[in-house]
Formats: sequence, structure tokens, C-alpha cells
Amino acid sequence: MLLKYLAAFLLVLGFATAEDPYRFFDWNVTYGDIYPLGVRQQGILINGQFPGPEIYSVTNDNLIINVHNSLPEPFLISWNGVQQRRNSYQDGVYGTTCPIPPGKNFTYTLQVKDQIGSFYYFPSLAFHKAAGGFGAIKILSRPRIPVPFPDPAGDYSILIGDWYKTDHKILKGILDRGHRLPYPDGIIINGRGPNGTYFTFDQGKTYRLRISNVGLQNSLNFRIQGHKLKLVEVEGTHTIQTTYDSLDIHVGQSYSVLVTADQAPQDYYIAVSTRFTSQVLTSTAVFHYSNSARQVSGPIPAGPTTQTGWSLSQALSIRTNLTASGPRPNPQGSYHYGLVNVSRTIKLESSAAQVSGKQRYAVNSVSFIPADTPLKLADYFKIGGVFKAGSISDNPTGQKMYLDTSVMGADFRAFVEIVFQNHENILQSWHLDGYAFWVVGMDGGKWTPASRNQYNLRDAVSRSTTQVYPKSWTAIYIALDNVGMWNLRSEFWARQYLGQQFYLRVYSPVESARDEYPIPRNALLCGRAAGRSTRP
Repeated sequence: MLLKYLAAFLLVLGFATAEDPYRFFDWNVTYGDIYPLGVRQQGILINGQFPGPEIYSVTNDNLIINVHNSLPEPFLISWNGVQQRRNSYQDGVYGTTCPIPPGKNFTYTLQVKDQIGSFYYFPSLAFHKAAGGFGAIKILSRPRIPVPFPDPAGDYSILIGDWYKTDHKILKGILDRGHRLPYPDGIIINGRGPNGTYFTFDQGKTYRLRISNVGLQNSLNFRIQGHKLKLVEVEGTHTIQTTYDSLDIHVGQSYSVLVTADQAPQDYYIAVSTRFTSQVLTSTAVFHYSNSARQVSGPIPAGPTTQTGWSLSQALSIRTNLTASGPRPNPQGSYHYGLVNVSRTIKLESSAAQVSGKQRYAVNSVSFIPADTPLKLADYFKIGGVFKAGSISDNPTGQKMYLDTSVMGADFRAFVEIVFQNHENILQSWHLDGYAFWVVGMDGGKWTPASRNQYNLRDAVSRSTTQVYPKSWTAIYIALDNVGMWNLRSEFWARQYLGQQFYLRVYSPVESARDEYPIPRNALLCGRAAGRSTRP
């Protein structure tokens, strides 16, 4: 029966290679009661779980994820950091994928091609992310590929984030009426409030913790009472193994640390608190020794609060381990990004303003509005009038903010520099689907061409989400080697919802299956693509 099931999926896919293993998942998405901060809320559950089931995989695995939407409204899941090589149809954001209608199902076909590391999935439509529906993704190295640290005694996923007690539909209504959201009510750790989660460790052993900030807006500081954090991986890149007392994890980001249970056998606080906020929210979990002689006690360890310089210094210290293998046996430093000529510079500025009396957010003066048809489908079927490549400028225009379905065109195999300029007083976090990029520089003030003199062109960390500090800039390099329609967005979720995003259309005129997989046979078709056929 299993062989028959596998053969059927191979026919559907038409492109996966037989030697790459398959992992099958069957998920039912429902509403259910949750109590993350002690009060009953309507949460989004996957197979009855909040957070959702963890995805365990190995480099190059094919993940067949059948999602049944038992909600009374459309639903989509996106895969933060999974690159969807040559296959943006599976990205699970509205610009690429039709929503799963209520009572229907859709089978995602993902391949974690040439990837390792720590990531997560989340619901991308409406304001569902404020109700749950998220979970961890682990991509392990293949057995023959060396990893630059001994096998840990255990491997825990820790999902942290700010949280509202208010129902997600009410939050969405606030945004739809053109208002800003109130401050979050608390912080949750693996779906629970203070001391609601505990992790067990054997004394003397070392464990891997994969920490993702799945929240809605706030940067969070993570620390463990009496223990050090040795950073080993950031969103698929093995890092120089630097030891920290605490780690700033900005919204949308993922980190792996090694922690050794080398203290007296008792329980200790895991503390998570907001950064760069006047009101500091703090939550805790329990770091439990299996031979513990005492429950957690004493004051919660304090962390940094509003210090930007401390965080910037830490960010600049995070660098790629050039001698470690990545998903392939060749060292991560074998691609010398610093020697490649930049073919294009894009400068992106965020802004906040009122449009027609309602709060909106923009990139280069354009506040994104969804089209009536997913952009990738409109592109594939050549449906005119849905979007225009070039509807957002490469540079700030100084125009008054306006609404549009903003798409930026880009050439396949171009090597691009993007500068994020933040003139606002808040920290920002930006994510690009489909790619990992090199974070070559960040600093306070305004970026100028002379800022390139301080770029790290040797061992910058490669990742998919980067922060931009208040009144500061961050510069990244990207090799545009993945054809598709890719969402570039603010991870501040209310801002993303109200327009602070656009799509990067990486295009190859050859239109070859070598560069991009054909549309999936099971692709959902909606909007102006409804009634068309995918492929035989």
C-alpha cells in the first residue's frame, strides 16, 4: 500500500529523484481552546496540537504534507526559511499559492534541497499567525556529512514569541479599520506562559536548542540562569562557535545553541524578555536537571533591555564557520561571495503613514495590496492586468505613500546588493522567501556608498531574516539563483498585513524546467486562474 501511495505521488510530482527519501505528513487544521496566558482563547491547532507538530527531516528529503482545512475560512501555511528551490508554487503565501478552501485539502510537496538547519512554519493568511498554527522545522545533515560539533545528547525546539489574549479576528478587525494594535499581553514559550514549559537535561551532557522567534513584532532576548549559550547555527549556516550569556533573537529569526548541563543539579530559569520596549515583558520556562535536588528559585536572570549598541555588537560577532561543511561536504566558505561583482543595488526604505484615513505601511512609498489572483499563477498563465513588474522602484522615491500590487523584476543569476534603510525609531526585521543572503554590513545612521568600506566580504553569516536597528541600515548580498515569485516582507506582522511587503520576480526568459519546475498538477486555481488546467 505504501509503495502504491509513493508511486502515485511520484506521478504527481514528476520531478523528484528516486534516491531522495520521502516523509509523509497528514495534518488536520482546526480551531480549539488554548490557554497560553491562562485565559481561554480560540487557537489554531494542527492534529489537535498547539504549537503544531515538529517536522523532522534530512537534507534533500521530499516532504509530502497533506493539509486538511477544517476551519470555516481559507487557510495557507508557509515555510519560513525553506528555500523551495525552483518551486515557488509551494511557498504558501497568497502571492504564490491559492488558499485552501474550508473543508478542502491541499498537498504541499516540498524538497529541502541542499539545506540544513533550524526553521519554522506558520499560517500566512489573514491574521491567523496570532492564533497559532506554527511549528518547528529541523533539517539535519546527511549521515556522511561532518557536523562541526559532537552529536548532542538531545535536540530541543523552542518556539518563543509575543502573544495577545485578544482573539485574532478582533486583532484583524482593528487593522482593517485602519488602527494600530495595542501592546502584546505576554510572551509564550512553546505555547505556554511563565513556567509552563520545562526541558529535562542530564547533568554533564550537552544539548542542542533550536530557538525560533515566531511572534508578531517584538525582538526577544533568550538566556538560561547560570548557563552559557554556544552559538553553532543560524538559519542553515554553521557559525563560528562563540559563547554568549544571552542572545537577541529578532522576530522571524532562528538560532541553534549548545548548552551543557554543568551546574549543580537543580532547576534553573530559561528567561525570555522583550527588547527595545519601554514596557518589558518577561516569561520563563524551566531548565530541569534529571537529578534535580531543588525547584527553580531566586530572581529571574535579568537581560538587556533598550541597549541597541549591545545588540549590534552581538550581531556583528555572528559569522560563518568557513571550514565547516554545509549541506554538502565542501566547506561553507568555498563560495567567495566577496569576490563576485554586484550587478545591481536596491535600496529599500520603510515608512508609516495614513492613506485615506487608515494606517498603512510601505516600502519605497508603495503599500502592498493583494491582487485578485496569486501573482505566480497570473505569471504562469500570462494573465494580464494582475500585476506589473517594476511597480516598485529600486530606490526611495520620496513620493507620498500609495497602494499598489508591488512587484520588482529581477534577472535570474544576477548578483544583487540590497540596502535596508530604517529612518524610524523601531527595530525592523526583514525576510526574503526562497533565499539565504549574506548580511555584509549594518550600522547606525544613513547608508552611503562609502559604507561599503566596512562590509564583511569574507565570513558574513548567510540567513533569510535580518534585523535593521532603529535609525540604521543593513546591507545584504544575494545571488539570484532561484527562479520564482518570492515574498520580501516585514516580519512585524501588523506592518506586513498593512502593506510592508512586495514580491521579487526572479525571471529566466528560457522558461526551462532546468531553471524552474512546472506548475504542480494539483495546484489550486482561484481568481482569474480558476477554470484553467495545470498540466497533463
